[in-house]
Amino acid sequence: MDFSKLTTYLDSLESRYEVRGLDCKIMRGHEVLYRHMAGHSDYAMTKSVSNHDLYDLYSCTKVITMAGVMQLIEQGKLGLDDKLSQYLPEFETMYVATDFKIGDWPFAWPTLQSPLARAQNPILIHQLMSMTAGFSYDVFSEPIQQVNRETNNHATTREIVRAIAKMPLIAEPGTRYSYALGHDVLAAVIEVVTGMTFGAYMHKHMFAPLGLTEMFYQVPENETSRLSAQYRKDFETGEITECPDMIFRLSAGSESGGAGLTCTVDSYSVVLDALANGGVGANGARILQPESIDHLHENRLNGQQMADFSRAGKVGYGYGLGVRTLVDDKCARSPVGEFGWDGAAGAYALADPKNGVSIFYAHQILGMITAYSEIHPAIRDLAYEAMEL
Repeated sequence: MDFSKLTTYLDSLESRYEVRGLDCKIMRGHEVLYRHMAGHSDYAMTKSVSNHDLYDLYSCTKVITMAGVMQLIEQGKLGLDDKLSQYLPEFETMYVATDFKIGDWPFAWPTLQSPLARAQNPILIHQLMSMTAGFSYDVFSEPIQQVNRETNNHATTREIVRAIAKMPLIAEPGTRYSYALGHDVLAAVIEVVTGMTFGAYMHKHMFAPLGLTEMFYQVPENETSRLSAQYRKDFETGEITECPDMIFRLSAGSESGGAGLTCTVDSYSVVLDALANGGVGANGARILQPESIDHLHENRLNGQQMADFSRAGKVGYGYGLGVRTLVDDKCARSPVGEFGWDGAAGAYALADPKNGVSIFYAHQILGMITAYSEIHPAIRDLAYEAMEL
């Protein structure tokens, strides 16, 4: 195996895209095949990237949340076709914005003052997972802001989700794909089903079995110095500036199933490696059955929903139970069934059950669209070229 092309590419990202710090790890069958770090982890550019650095995962959190949901489905404690209102009655009656058009740009999320009509379809668990429940991703909605005002920004997961229940839907449940807050809602479902906080459940049943101790839904004060410096790229000017804020952790008291995790590249890779190897970690602990992993990466979208998803620019992919899934191997070096997701600051997760391969890459730049359209596909294809797969 010769990873020299991948190394050269990763080393070029600072000059090409102003990526000031990155970390990439590739595993196969529980063995590390490749690891490369480049750049610096602080704004002053004095600290070299190390395996001690913490990264805000943003939506790469979703892959791990879905694994937690699938554990409960395996145990018969939760059903894919169950109504959400069985667990969270506040979602029994929902309202849909009648004037919102998915795909329009620019757009404004609907508010409680928008024209609304009562939703006709119930929201189902699998729709929350596959982003077809009709939710928006309006993290600045008035209901969320109100509950944070009332709790001095310490709303719990359940309180945040009760606020989400007050927000208008943007489509009738089950009809459209819309990237949304559904995985945050599923964190509350896990709390109801298990009687534990979301974070406590995930630590006991996902992280501890794999020997992980550094998976944070709220970063402890004594660990913040390890956070890799985060930047933002301006959509209009292209300028990259310092950006220490993390807006998708919806309150200081909640645990977000959609975007809340912070960890090292090593820690995330342990979970990803298990998902790529039949649900069994390098230490022999099983977190999922192979059949559950198959369900995760089965494309769940119909024609209209695939058209909606295509706007994300993930060429050759469909969407399963909370993960992109490769459906056309002519578009990638990886095989059909390769799955994963990415994060708003540039993290990228790939699990390949066919070959037992996992790839995790992290940098921290919000608003860099080219991370998804150029950097991630290039890393994927150069890695598979190097592995001769």
